[in-house]
Amino acid sequence: MVLPHLRTAARTPESPGRDGRRDTVWVWETSSFSGRALLFLALLAVLLQSGCAKPPVAKIMETTAYCGCSSCCSWERGSWAMLKLDFWNRYVSAGPNAGRPYSGLTASGTVPYEPEEGLLSVDSIYRPWMIPVRLILFPWYLLPHDGTIAADTKYYPFGTRMYVPGYGQGVVEDRGGAIKGPNRIDLYFDSHSDALAWGRKKVRVTIEYPR
Repeated sequence: MVLPHLRTAARTPESPGRDGRRDTVWVWETSSFSGRALLFLALLAVLLQSGCAKPPVAKIMETTAYCGCSSCCSWERGSWAMLKLDFWNRYVSAGPNAGRPYSGLTASGTVPYEPEEGLLSVDSIYRPWMIPVRLILFPWYLLPHDGTIAADTKYYPFGTRMYVPGYGQGVVEDRGGAIKGPNRIDLYFDSHSDALAWGRKKVRVTIEYPR
């Protein structure tokens, strides 16, 4: 962005004014100094912002898996206070919040997701038959989004992004009572069978801390 400023210029005798006198003319002129100053400030802001972020690190972590079922998330249908007649409602079945309504949201208040690479991804190359399925039946799968990861927020605050080989890109949005320490994370899956298939693995996880 270059800021303009005004300068004055007089007409030359070869191009006099209407009455033959020399007129004062206002001419807009851009200031290259102002442009260089703004560019320098913009670059300085970018450097300061990028300097506050920690560089990505990789470490071996023990990973487990969970889903939104009653076994993984400790909830049950119906309340004993209502003799289980309100079976359409879900309540927390264990822990300090037992008996309270269960929302299905993460500890950060978001809806949990399994990672999706989207239409334009490597997964579409390996499984091209999924392209028409995504286009017709699941159009919301066209856009990529990160999966949900539960971790100890003392070490990995909400918003920490992690790449887990075999799982994909995820972001820390949840926590769990059994997920303690800097070397344990829990990966969210849409189905209980997929969570069981993952089991317990030690993999090299790339961690990108939030700015």
